[in-house]
Amino acid sequence: MGVSIVGAGPGDPELITVKALKAIQTADVILYDRLVNKELLKESKPSAVRVFCGKFPGNHVMTQDRINRLIVKFASDGKSVVRLKGGDPFVFGRGGEEAAYARSFGIPVEIIPGITAGIAAPAYANIPVTHREYGNSFAIVTGHQMEGKGETDWSKLATSVDTLVIYMGMKHLDHITKQLIHHGRSGAMMAAVIEQGTTNAQRVVTAPLCRIAEEAQKQEIGNPAVIVIGDVVNCREQLEREMALAAAY
Repeated sequence: MGVSIVGAGPGDPELITVKALKAIQTADVILYDRLVNKELLKESKPSAVRVFCGKFPGNHVMTQDRINRLIVKFASDGKSVVRLKGGDPFVFGRGGEEAAYARSFGIPVEIIPGITAGIAAPAYANIPVTHREYGNSFAIVTGHQMEGKGETDWSKLATSVDTLVIYMGMKHLDHITKQLIHHGRSGAMMAAVIEQGTTNAQRVVTAPLCRIAEEAQKQEIGNPAVIVIGDVVNCREQLEREMALAAAY
């Protein structure tokens, strides 16, 4: 019956799209990732088969090859399959790989985008990724490289983009910040690390770029987290102050 590769959004279950929710509610099989909010699984029909495909740093419950084969197997058996992925499936989510694999077997594939954490988590932290006064460009990059691939070229990103949003960068945060400063990014520029963005457990640490790794470690910030580097981080304090004033009236 085909495969829907669905973005579940960044964590807050209310951020899922209407189309994605309908796909979950009608699916025969749901293969879901670790960062998918489990409240969304309650929307599936009682007969639906749920398969956990979570991946922890350095510990994959199921290999990507195994996930690919399961998608094809269930779909080939005539099942309606939802591959439910955190955030947006095409933003560092391997959704493109899974779609290509299924289509290589002649299986119809539908892509249902989701809200990605790189925009939503900063928004929940009162940090806009673009702002007319602070930055009119942003880039979403990964701080974790596929084995055998070269490191992200921080020399190009250091000064060419106003705002950097980095996924999967906590392990290498100190290295990343030093590379950016070495290649021309100001160490005084503000940065933020947002842990478990858009959820009730969200935590935010801000500091100048030269100290953000130290501050994140001091506050024991861990994965999942996104890193925001740019003058837009200055908006956080301003927006929170204005919200506090508005709440006082």
